[in-house]
Amino acid sequence: MSISVSVPNETFRKMVENSGCEVDIVDWDLKSPAPQDFIDLVLLPLISDKPDLSLLGTVDSRLVQASSIGFEHITPHIGDKPLANATTVHETSTAELTLALILGQMRGMQRIVRSQDEGVWDTFTAPGLADKKVLLIGYGGIGKAIAARLAPFEVDLYRAATTRREDEHGIIYGTEEIKDLLPQMDIVILIVPSAESTIGMVDDEFLSLMKDGSLIVNMARGVVADTDALVKHADRLKIAFDVVDPEPLPEGHPLYSHPNVLFSAHMGGYSDALWPRLTALVQRQIRALTNGDEPENVVN
Repeated sequence: MSISVSVPNETFRKMVENSGCEVDIVDWDLKSPAPQDFIDLVLLPLISDKPDLSLLGTVDSRLVQASSIGFEHITPHIGDKPLANATTVHETSTAELTLALILGQMRGMQRIVRSQDEGVWDTFTAPGLADKKVLLIGYGGIGKAIAARLAPFEVDLYRAATTRREDEHGIIYGTEEIKDLLPQMDIVILIVPSAESTIGMVDDEFLSLMKDGSLIVNMARGVVADTDALVKHADRLKIAFDVVDPEPLPEGHPLYSHPNVLFSAHMGGYSDALWPRLTALVQRQIRALTNGDEPENVVN
């Protein structure tokens, strides 16, 4: 059985060509209306390619495959077409970057780099990670990957999610308990999806509950943390993030130059692991549709 698969660029074309299945490849970069009315599998490019997602309304399909784990930016345009996200692709890379930002802040890497640039031999004591209380808010795939990578650093890990429950590692606190936990924490990590309940959850009240010198890390979505509140508390807290609202930050924004801020430019999943893992997922989806099986990661 042959299926039609749309590819947004040459990289995706190679994924599809090497799937081992009989496929009719349709070139569609989502910059203009779909070239045909029906495509079995629509592959979406990376968000950084800036596809016009409103064009999804110009085609019918059996499955739309996102290249990201987050999909809230796609759902307004998807209609009743099945949508799959990229679970299994970005978890490891995002967890790695989370640890890099945390270690950078907790071991004073900005000061180290600046001292090297200035030719200064600068020995100092930094807080470090060992024995610190860490609150991980969000316990999906990326949250679990972050938790696994924190374990060797001998932290005291607290986890929070929508509903309170227990697993083999202990208590997962409910969101209603977060405010009681915040004053105790040395590090707070955000890895929640963008939803009505999470937009703006890190506001002035939230940050005011954190103790002086503690670290807030946003790896979720920019809209989860109020940027003005981050600026207000930057003098007394450490701040790290991979996402912010707006993106990119406007030229001259105070978070660019503040000594207590360390950030990356929305690149959590962008490592050498991305393309092999995305290729494997796309090829599994092609095989599933070819064989009449259920595809992975359907979110709607």
